[in-house]
Amino acid sequence: MSATVITNIATLVTNDPSLRDSDPLGLVRDAAVVIEGDRVVWTGESSKAPATDNRVDAGGRAVLPGFVDSHSHLVFAGDRTEEFNARMSGRPYSAGGIRTTVAATRAASDAELEATLTRYLAEALRQGTTTFETKSGYGLTVEDEARALRLAARHTDEVTYLGAHVVAPEYADDPAGYVALVTGEMLNACAPHARWIDVFCEQGAFGGDQARAVLTAGKAKGLHPRIHANQLSYGPGVQLAVELDAASADHCTHLTDADVDALANSATVATLLPGAEFSTRAAWPDARRLLDAGATVALSTDCNPGSSFTSSMPFCVALAVRDMGMTPDEAVRAATAGGAAALRRTDVGRLVPGAYADLVLLDAPSHVHLAYRPGVPLVAGVWRRGVREV
Repeated sequence: MSATVITNIATLVTNDPSLRDSDPLGLVRDAAVVIEGDRVVWTGESSKAPATDNRVDAGGRAVLPGFVDSHSHLVFAGDRTEEFNARMSGRPYSAGGIRTTVAATRAASDAELEATLTRYLAEALRQGTTTFETKSGYGLTVEDEARALRLAARHTDEVTYLGAHVVAPEYADDPAGYVALVTGEMLNACAPHARWIDVFCEQGAFGGDQARAVLTAGKAKGLHPRIHANQLSYGPGVQLAVELDAASADHCTHLTDADVDALANSATVATLLPGAEFSTRAAWPDARRLLDAGATVALSTDCNPGSSFTSSMPFCVALAVRDMGMTPDEAVRAATAGGAAALRRTDVGRLVPGAYADLVLLDAPSHVHLAYRPGVPLVAGVWRRGVREV
């Protein structure tokens, strides 16, 4: 098997703290990375790089791990341009708009849904995302939820069953009946195609007891919990996530001190989704508060047609630095190693021997430029599983 060295890297983000005790990014300057097959086999200073069959000159630019987007909703049809326009003209965001996408998604063919999915995956890849999670949640029938997961599973292992996105319109007067469907027949049809189970625990969606029933049923079927928690208001979502050992509590906009303490003393990652606050003009999550308490924080796009229609992790990094109290180093780590932690992965989000060779080459000498030059297309190259794709 031939090996490739990428050399003349100005700054290499490894996310290996053992390389620099005071530097959680494990920065290496004047660095090199050696790839063999789909894995990283060596990192270090360029002058010490082993000989290889192939050589790529990074030209004095920065290299970092591929972004890990651990929260997205990419199996859908249509868009909600009119809703966004109205919201920017003064109408507040609520959970109910999801039903608009549900109607369009149900009416779409498998081919149409998969074409949309692959379109946005390619868009995300061009911006450096090499690992992504995506959810169902826009079908809300047994058949439509199962087909969404089947389609998603063709493109990622990180597939999440979100039948409990909102109550299906047919069950508007019988939410208990819908929870029974989600935890029964729908779960049975969907579990074989998913790794995770999720629930939107929020006013206008599902309360704490309903969310517990959904996640507990999913765990019994071998699906691991994650949860939409505390986005629009204070609520029980974060405490429930920690109680059930959810991999992540996502949004975390409205937190009590007890919520912050619970996250800081658990393995549950606080996944922050600044694209949603940007697109809904909502209050920003306080990343500084979480980080100072010792919580693990991830950044993700929440790419969806209603409340966060962006696939750009660099954009989310810039927002987190500008508006959520994160340093550039913290935001980059949250978008890479943090996302990996939210998926309970150690083989992505890091550039260390044994990890997948998922790399991003920036047209800049430092990862700090992701926040320093917001909106600029800085991604000059992307390797996924050892293959250059951009």
